[in-house]
Amino acid sequence: MNFATLDLNLLRVLDTLLREGSTVRAGERLGLSQPAVSAALGRLRHALGDPLFLRKGGGLIPTDYAVSIALPLRAALDRIETVLAQPSRFDPLTSDQSFKISGSDFFAEMLMPRLADTLQTRAPGMRVQLVDLVPDSYIDTLERYEVDLALIPSTTFPDWTDHQAVFTSPFSVIARTGNPRIAAAGIAPGGTIPLDLFCALGHVLFSPEGNLSAMGDAALARVGRQRRVVMTMPFFTGVARAVAESDLIALMPAQLADHFAPRMGLAVYGPPMPVPEAHLVMFWHKRSTQNPAHRWLRALIADLLAPLDAPQDGRP
Repeated sequence: MNFATLDLNLLRVLDTLLREGSTVRAGERLGLSQPAVSAALGRLRHALGDPLFLRKGGGLIPTDYAVSIALPLRAALDRIETVLAQPSRFDPLTSDQSFKISGSDFFAEMLMPRLADTLQTRAPGMRVQLVDLVPDSYIDTLERYEVDLALIPSTTFPDWTDHQAVFTSPFSVIARTGNPRIAAAGIAPGGTIPLDLFCALGHVLFSPEGNLSAMGDAALARVGRQRRVVMTMPFFTGVARAVAESDLIALMPAQLADHFAPRMGLAVYGPPMPVPEAHLVMFWHKRSTQNPAHRWLRALIADLLAPLDAPQDGRP
């Protein structure tokens, strides 16, 4: 037998004949005419090199070979059906699946603690791992099955991906409480730092995601100014800590600025120039769009991130 040229539909006919013992009843079960089933049986006999069935009265008696393959054939067809069937139900309480999410440490601070708390009660066996967001290669990691989901600023996505907006991030300026030059200018926390002072102070820049870090420079360029970058950091936590222990300042997503401020002794101010908001999205390979567990996790993440769209400390 040449399996490469075998019509696999014939195996469904063989399985049904073994169950029904009649070409008429097999045809009714398969939605085929009796002549079509007989023709398929002829092709099976030729392909497998065995008569498969002998006629007895109005029925068919399987040969020893046909009997020997009946159970393995049924098991194989069941496995194929299981592989191809869309799961009809997903129960997070019994799931033991693992997922890798790619994202900056923004999400380590603003998503993962709440996700951990929720999973503990709703999906205790599920494992979620946050991995570093590698600039310029997060799309490749999706395509190579290295991550299941990425959380990034909105961009142009390949047609083999799907994406969903999760929240919008305005920007704030952070400085350590009591920064002498800001205090000398009489600017209270919550106020706006004057443009000249903003440009004169040294800045700590969050560096890995170019489209986030470049927003401040592009906003300044539109008003004909530039800032003095003293230090770059690959993590938002490092940016906040450097600002908290120096007289440097930083432009940071407002939600994260408000999160860090009381913990690190930071004051939060408004930027002196309009800075476009960052639109954050989660995106994934289309192969996972209909996966029930993946869909459940996406919905959960969207729900947990939705409150970040709310105004921060009364700011619009």
